[in-house]
This record gives sequence, C-alpha cells and structure tokens, in this order.
Amino acid sequence: MGVSWFGRKVLILGLSKSGISATKYLNRHGAEVFVTELREEKDGDRASIQELNSLGVKVEMGGHSEEFIKDSYIAITSPGIPPHSKIFEKLKEENIPVISEVELAYQESRKPFIAITGTNGKTTTTALTAHILSAEYKAPACGNIGNPPCDFLDEEIDYFICEMSSYQIATSNSFQAQIACWLNFTPDHLDWHGGLENYFEAKAKLFKAPQNPAFAIFNGADEKLLEFSKTCLSEVFLFAKEVEDNCCYVKNEAGSNAIYFKRNKKEEQIIDLKDCPLVGEHNYQNIMCAVIIAKLVGLENEKIKSAIQTFKSPEHRLEYVKKYQGIAFYNDSKATNPEAAIVAIKSFNNDNTVLIAGGRDKNTDLTEFCQEIKNHIKTVILIGEAAQRFEKNLKKNGFDNILFEETLERAIDKSIELNPQVVLLSPACASFDMFKSYEERGKVFKDYVLSKN
Repeated sequence: MGVSWFGRKVLILGLSKSGISATKYLNRHGAEVFVTELREEKDGDRASIQELNSLGVKVEMGGHSEEFIKDSYIAITSPGIPPHSKIFEKLKEENIPVISEVELAYQESRKPFIAITGTNGKTTTTALTAHILSAEYKAPACGNIGNPPCDFLDEEIDYFICEMSSYQIATSNSFQAQIACWLNFTPDHLDWHGGLENYFEAKAKLFKAPQNPAFAIFNGADEKLLEFSKTCLSEVFLFAKEVEDNCCYVKNEAGSNAIYFKRNKKEEQIIDLKDCPLVGEHNYQNIMCAVIIAKLVGLENEKIKSAIQTFKSPEHRLEYVKKYQGIAFYNDSKATNPEAAIVAIKSFNNDNTVLIAGGRDKNTDLTEFCQEIKNHIKTVILIGEAAQRFEKNLKKNGFDNILFEETLERAIDKSIELNPQVVLLSPACASFDMFKSYEERGKVFKDYVLSKN
C-alpha cells in the first residue's frame, strides 16, 4: 500500500465507473471522499449516488463547488475529462495534484501491470492476454475494459492486464508497467488532446523514461511505431514483422501459415492460423502481441496455443450475430473511428456486403475509409449526424451506391431487402447522437437481428 488515507480529503472528478471504483476503495481505507460531477444528474445516477451517500461519501452534480475542492489532498480524474478543462486549471491554482484511477491503483498495489494501448484492438488484445494468462495466473482484464483496476486492489492477484486509453496515460505521471504494448497509431481523440502530435505523445509517455517499462512491445507493421521503437530504452519486441531477434510473426512453412516467436535467436512455432478463432490480419496482430506477453511471463507454448483456441471475441468487436435468410450479420459497434471500421471492412472480400455506418462524426479524414468501401462493400446505408459528410466523401471517391435510413432498425430492414451475403455494422463514428454508448448501439443491433425468425 502507498500512503495512509485515513482522514485525508480526496476529490473524485466524475461519477464514472472508474471514479466510483476509486471512491469505494479510498472510502474503505479511511479517506474522506468527495465526488464532483459537472453534468446534471440523470435517472441512471440515482442508485450510485444513494449507495455512495450510504457510505458517507458526498456527491455533487451539475458543477464543481469550492467546498468540494478546498483542502483536497489529491484529485482522481475520470478518463473522459480533458486536461484543458476549467476544473484542471482550478486544481492547478490550488496546488492539488491530479492523477488517473489507473495510477492510483498502481501506487496502491505491488503487483505488476501489463499495459496495452493503441488506437484500435486494445480490448480484444487485453481480453485475449487475460484469457491466456489465466491458464496459470490470476490476471484480470481491467482499465478501459470491464472493471477498473481499483476493483482488484483488495484481492490477491498476480498481474493487472490493463487496457489503457490515451486519456488514462496522459493523467498517469508515475505509472510504470512491467510490460507495455502499443498496437497501432491512427488519428483519434484529436479534440481531446488538441492535435495529432499531442495524441501521439500522450501514448508515447507510457514508453519513455522515467516511466519506461522493462519490456516494450510494438507493432512492427506500423511505420511510425517501428521508428519510435528504436528510441525506446526498454527491451523491445516487435510483432507482425520478422527481424533478427525479439519478434513474433506469421510465415509460411510447408504450405501452412503459422505464428512464430523468436527470442535469443531461437524460433518456436506457436499456433497455425487455421486454428485461431479470430480472423483477419488485425486479429492476427492482436494474437501475436498476446503471444509475446505470454512468453515473457513464462507460459509454455502448448498452454498458449490451447488458450488461443478457446478464446471468444469480445462483444461488439467484429462479433458474429447470426445468419438470417442466408445473410450473415456482424456487430462491430466498437468501430467508433474510420480506421477501426477499415479493419472490419477489409475482413470481408465478399462482393455483396452491406455496410451500416454513421453516427456522431469525429471529423477525421475519410479518404482511406472510402477507398476500402469501394474495394469491399456493395452498398452503404448511412444513419445519424455524420450521414451527409459521409455521403459527400463517398461520392467524391467514386462510390455512389448509398442509402439513408433514420434509425438503426430501419437500416437493418433495408439491408435484408437487398439480400446480400453479409451485413456489417461498423459505424466509423461515435454513438452519442442516437445511443448512450457503442455498447447500447451494438445491443440494439444484435437484439433486433436476433428477433428475426
């Protein structure tokens, strides 16, 4: 354990999952906890507020009062609050340090963290890594996936397998992973960070001194990450690229494609691609990253292979839903940016695929997204606020087989009328114009498809 929290005043920024987790942990350990939330109270907040009040925690909604801020020992921030917010300026004026919930967990625990970041693929890789390591260890997936790490601080675990967003890294100043992985880098969250370079530097912080990990794992097929890896002071491993040593890659041996791992110039075959339940180049990269982690932790090859074979893809990530009237439906609601949607689109080389896209626009470049649609998609059905800009860019790039629908349900019905072989929900947008979250959007898609008989 780090400091003694008994009697210390702690400010929690945001009534979020991570904020509530940190609140409960600190409350159990004697802190006086104050939760402050800028937005107004919603119906769904009532149960959480009542539970926290019953523990003696004070909660305010609709603003940050001087009473809550004054004399705080430290502030724990939720990941969605940008660092240029007025509350951050106020805390700086008051000399109140601000850290993330992940950093709080790191400071309070003596167990090693395996940190996984990247624009896309974090959740699948984190879940897969936790699944593989569970063969021998108690290693829960946490962070930006599932439970916050503070949920596990009072449990006996071996590793934290922590999905980390750029938000969490940006507000973690002493956090140091034992193993840190960077899966890929494409533009995202630019408004939050204030530009592309700031977004890159937020993630790069995880790999730079004094926070650099013992082992750093990078995507060797990503040119920007490959160049950055050469500056890293950790022991570096690459995946998706065969180099002289310290790497994991796919190669064809005797007519069969398999994943291989190499360390100390020794090459070992781990698993044949045909035995992998996850498909597509992006998923093979996720598997290779998880393989490196498992090998560094010390798992035997057979246990790694067996765990990969029994893994099921996380919900809302290129998730097969069902086949109806000969049409295969896939839920990729987690694709909240064009780059993530491109990964899903490229997984289908089918001439008759309908893509349902649109939502709240992130205003990122759509050129490559439109080009891949031309290569792989027959019809696009657009929904949500981004529909007009998406249509304009698709037509500009030579694709005009475009339809519009007002709701996701109507888009599904229209796609069935077209009688394609595949219907793919991969929105390339945030969900907040029509849904509370990408999870709700994916659930609506799945429930409506599953209701078809």
